Amino acid sequence: MAPSDNEVMEAVRDGKVEKLAILFERHQVMLYNFFLRLTGNRSASEDLVQDVFIRILKYRAGYQGQSRFAVWMFQIARNAHIDHLRKQKGDLPLDEQFAEPSSREPRPEERLEAEQDVALIRRALDRLSWKKREILMLSRFQDLKLREIADLLGCQVGTVKAQVHRALKELSRIYLELQEGRTS
Repeated sequence: MAPSDNEVMEAVRDGKVEKLAILFERHQVMLYNFFLRLTGNRSASEDLVQDVFIRILKYRAGYQGQSRFAVWMFQIARNAHIDHLRKQKGDLPLDEQFAEPSSREPRPEERLEAEQDVALIRRALDRLSWKKREILMLSRFQDLKLREIADLLGCQVGTVKAQVHRALKELSRIYLELQEGRTS
């Protein structure tokens, strides 16, 4: 039986840094997709994934293993994304940073739905603030439990529920506006 993520990270923390490759193999695609959904930029997403694993290596001594490894990793990923946004702040307005690139290739999950519907959902997601998009990515696409998200964000579970609800409500409103052609 393969060791759990927590067991592997404990080995990394205890000096077996070569074991980080196991975690990289297990989580790189998930992190890349998380960042791609947040940034809309393939190159930035690749850089952010590498930054996360560099930070995991750098801060390995602080790993306590009290929660799932994924929660700790996403805390590092959030910090890396926030740092990325701060660096980009002078380059592009935040709204333009999240604009949908016109030549994006469809991801596998998009192939399952009608192209037009998927495009509307993506455009609606792009119009959410990065904080609302992040909470949706963590809760819906990364399969983190509400308790884990609350721990990650340093708030109560009820607050996370409310934030997810508001983000979904806004996403739904934007989607319907786009579907009715009220906004471009």
